[in-house]
Amino acid sequence: MANDRFVYVIYIRTTREKLWDAPIKPEFTRQYWAGTWQESDWKPDSSWKIMTPDGRVADSGKVLEIDPPRRLVVSWRNHLKPEMELEGHSRATFELEQQGSMIKLTVTHEIDKKGSKLIEAVSNGWPAILSSLKSMLETGSSLEETRHWPKGV
Repeated sequence: MANDRFVYVIYIRTTREKLWDAPIKPEFTRQYWAGTWQESDWKPDSSWKIMTPDGRVADSGKVLEIDPPRRLVVSWRNHLKPEMELEGHSRATFELEQQGSMIKLTVTHEIDKKGSKLIEAVSNGWPAILSSLKSMLETGSSLEETRHWPKGV
C-alpha cells in the first residue's frame, strides 16, 4: 500500500473508446495537456514517456497493466524536477466505468513515500488536465490554460 496517494474522479459525457484514445493518441493529448504527447506501443511491460513540446522527456515509466478501454496502470517517474526524480517511480491507475450516458474516470496516483513532492504536484496538476480533457471531449475545445507548456519549466 502506498504511503502517499491522490485520487480524482470525474464524469465525462463521452464513450469509453473516445476517452480511452484521448490520453494515448498524440493528436488528442497535445490539445489539452500543454502541447505534450505520450509515446508507447501500449503493451504490458512496454516503456512509455511524456514528451514536452521542446522535445524533453517530462515523465517516463512502464505499462504495468492495460485492458482497453477499461484500465491502464503505468509506473511513473518525473524527470523535470530533481526532487521529484529522486523519489523514484510512482504508480498511476486510470479506470473507466460506464455510468449511463457518461464515463466515470478515476485516476489514482500513488507512491511509497510519505510527504511526496510528486504527489503534491500531481494533486494540483491532474484536476486541471482532467477538466480540460472533459471540456475537449464534451465541447470540442480544451481549456485555454492547459493548451500551452508553462514558461520556465
